[in-house]
Amino acid sequence: MNVAQLIAKKRDGAELSRDEIGGLIAAYAADELPDYQMAAWAMAVFIRGMTTAEIAALTEAMLDSGAKFAGSPAGGPPNADKHSSGGIGDKVSIPLAPALACCGVRVPMISGRGLGATGGTLDKLESIPGYRVDYDLEDAQRLADEVGCVIVSASPRLVPADRKLYALRDVTGTVPSIALITASIMSKKLAEGLDALVLDVKCGSGAFMKTLDDARGLARSLVDTGKRMGVATAALITDMNQPLGRLAGNAVEIDESVACLEGGGPADLRELVIAQGAEALVLAKVASSTEEGRAGIAKSLDDGSAREKLAQMVRAQGGDLDAPRPRAAEQIVKADRGGYVTAIDTEALGYAIIELGGGRKQKEDELDYSVGLEMLVRLGDRVEAGQPLVKLFANAKGRDAASAMTTGAITLSDEPREAPPLIVERVD
Repeated sequence: MNVAQLIAKKRDGAELSRDEIGGLIAAYAADELPDYQMAAWAMAVFIRGMTTAEIAALTEAMLDSGAKFAGSPAGGPPNADKHSSGGIGDKVSIPLAPALACCGVRVPMISGRGLGATGGTLDKLESIPGYRVDYDLEDAQRLADEVGCVIVSASPRLVPADRKLYALRDVTGTVPSIALITASIMSKKLAEGLDALVLDVKCGSGAFMKTLDDARGLARSLVDTGKRMGVATAALITDMNQPLGRLAGNAVEIDESVACLEGGGPADLRELVIAQGAEALVLAKVASSTEEGRAGIAKSLDDGSAREKLAQMVRAQGGDLDAPRPRAAEQIVKADRGGYVTAIDTEALGYAIIELGGGRKQKEDELDYSVGLEMLVRLGDRVEAGQPLVKLFANAKGRDAASAMTTGAITLSDEPREAPPLIVERVD
C-alpha cells in the first residue's frame, strides 16, 4: 500500500476501494502510519467528501479494529439503541433505555461525556451516588443480559481506530466532516451488535448542525450507512433552538428523567422519548406499527415499570437512584424589558453551565454535579419586565459570568414568533 498515492487519489476526488480504506485504517490502528499522513488523508476527505460506499467501508474498517458486543442470541430479544448528535438538556437516553427494555428489546448503550457546549449522558448518570460507567466488555454484556439495559462508557477494546482518529481530527480542523462524523458514530454504535438503531439529529442554535440542510445531510449519511451495514436504521431531525425539557445540568437532568419515568415531566421530553422509542421498537420488529410502539413506551412510563427498570440498572451499576442528589443555591435571571421570547442562544446556555462547573473546560476538570439551570420561559412566550426567565443553580464559581451569559442568550422582541415543531422530519 502506497499511502501517498491514496492521499493524492482522495485529494483529486476519486473514490477509494473498500480494500484501500481497510488497509489504511488497519495500518493507522497498528501504529504503522504516521499522524501526518493520516491528517493529510483526513483533510482530503474533509474537502472532497466520501461516497456512501466509502463511508460504509470506513465504518467497517474502524469497527473491525477492535472487539464487539455479542449480537442477539437465537430466540433472545433484539438489540436496539439510539444515538443523539447532542443538545442542551437532551436527557432522552436516560428514560428511553429502561422504557425500551420494558418493551422487549435489549439495550447495550455505549454513551459519552460532554462535548463542546452539550452535556454527556455519562456525566449525568455519575451524579447518581455510586453509579459506575467503566466496565470491560464482558461485564457490560452480562449487565445488559441481566437487566435488559446498560449505559456504560466505551471500552478501550471497542473501536480503537476511531478513538485514535478522533483525537487527530480534533487538532487538525477536520471534526466537521459528515463522512468522518458518520463513520465515528456508526462504528461505535454498530460495535454494540445492534439489530435496530434510531438516530436523533439535532438542528438549531444548541446543536452541532445549525441548519436544516446540514442536519438532513448528516441524517441521510447515518441512515444510509446503517442500512448498508445491515442494521435497520432511521433518524428523526429534532429542534434544538431551545433546551429540551426545562432542566439542564447533571443531577437536575436525572431529576427530570425520573419525573418522565413517573408519568410526568415536561411534555417535549415525554414526546421525544415516546417517538424515538416507537421508532426503535418498529425497527427491531417488536412493534408492528408506530402507534403500537408509542402505546408500549407510554405504558411503561405511566405504570412505573420503566422507573423500576432504571432503578434496577442503577443498582446493577453500583448506584442508588433514591439517594439524595445535591442542587446548588438558586439565582433568578429576570427580563430587563417586556416582550416576546423570539430567540434563545441555546449553545450559550450550555456554556453558562460549563462556567458554573457543570461541564469541562479541560479534560481533567472535576464536575460540580449540583449546578445547572431551569428554563422558566419558552420560545413564543410573552413576558413582562422583571419577570423570571431562568433559574440558575449556582455555587460561587462562575456565578456572575453565567448569569450574564444567560441574560444575553434570550432575545425579547415586540413581535411574537411561533415556536418551531419539536420533530422536524423523519429520514429513513
